[in-house]
Amino acid sequence: MLPERGDVMSDIEAVGAAIRSARKDAGITQEILAELSGVSERTIRSIEAGTGTSSLASVAAAAHAVGLRLAAVA
Repeated sequence: MLPERGDVMSDIEAVGAAIRSARKDAGITQEILAELSGVSERTIRSIEAGTGTSSLASVAAAAHAVGLRLAAVA
């Protein structure tokens, strides 16, 4: 069974919030995180807001740059 759309959106928003929180805790700007991740600052803003269509690779790169690791949940 696939998750409801609301469940997927809350997961996306939670990942973005975790990345934003870790970035702020690290004391770096979205611009610096973008450079560390190899993505645009616009992509970082989108990831943190839980909007847009960022690739999984971009999200994983941003997460990794702030010391987070993505894990699949069944």
